[in-house]
Amino acid sequence: MRALTVTAPGSIQLQIRDEPEITAGVLVLTPRVVGVCGTDLDIIDGTIDPDFVNYPIVIGHEWAGEIHVGNTDYPAGSRVVVEGVIACGTCDECRRGATNRCASYDEYGFTRDGAAMDTVFATPDLVHLLAPFVSWEAAALTEPAAVVLRALQRIDPGDNERVLIVGDGTIALLAALLVRQWNPSSVTMLGAREEQRSLAETARVDVFTVDPAATDASYTLIVDAAGAVAATSHALQHAARGGRIVLLGYPGHGQTAPLPVDDVINGDLLILGSFSYTRQAWADVVALLNSGSFDPGFLVTHRFTLDDYASAISALRTPVGTRGKVLLEVQS
Repeated sequence: MRALTVTAPGSIQLQIRDEPEITAGVLVLTPRVVGVCGTDLDIIDGTIDPDFVNYPIVIGHEWAGEIHVGNTDYPAGSRVVVEGVIACGTCDECRRGATNRCASYDEYGFTRDGAAMDTVFATPDLVHLLAPFVSWEAAALTEPAAVVLRALQRIDPGDNERVLIVGDGTIALLAALLVRQWNPSSVTMLGAREEQRSLAETARVDVFTVDPAATDASYTLIVDAAGAVAATSHALQHAARGGRIVLLGYPGHGQTAPLPVDDVINGDLLILGSFSYTRQAWADVVALLNSGSFDPGFLVTHRFTLDDYASAISALRTPVGTRGKVLLEVQS
């Protein structure tokens, strides 16, 4: 089988491996589509926090596929998504529901091989069935959507929030879509590229701008999804008194942003960092997809075959024109 493997920082190749032996008690899955994102670039480049990755590693933590060998509850041919975080379920964090902080961190595409290959094993507790009408494009966005939804659930927006989203990539666009669950009064997006305007408008952004001067200092909720120190600084400077700032963008391991401590205190600000997703947040996203009330499939703008992974990585690394989620088609 094929396996898209980062053999070491700076080196990625499509390997040919022997098919794995089937282990008792697991489901055998055939990935159909795998999303690639900025974190995958960090893994490829070796800039990710080394505590969260083991090399060599097959990338692919955003994916959807079909069951090849299943059981009574999960029959062959079922369309599914699979949680990437493999929580132990018994540590203190897991028992309080914070499975994203499991004491024995383990995750597809980071510490164990991900889904950018022809066959994946998963235990049934990680597998979620999809309604027949859910597209592969929408399904592939379950993982980043769960990251965003978990952050928003923690901050618990009120009605009529004035929201600013900093960034215009997939996480930012998903934040614009999902924050509508809380009925904000307005959603503004401060993007980096004018070419993202059409995606932002489809994501129901009220005001899209690439000019930092076009934003003011009266936003009650700010989501920093840009992955840049400058974006974090902008967020800190543009929150209303009593406002909340959610940090979701990774600027790079070791990067720091100045913290205006007096302003944070005097502004009565709440700053929330949110890591990954919980099992509950994942289930909540699947429920939204299966209800038909949430369809982020339009965010997929680029598709490449697994064999053409180099073009996918290039499109991710150097965006040209409108660019949303980049997908690898493992099986057509």
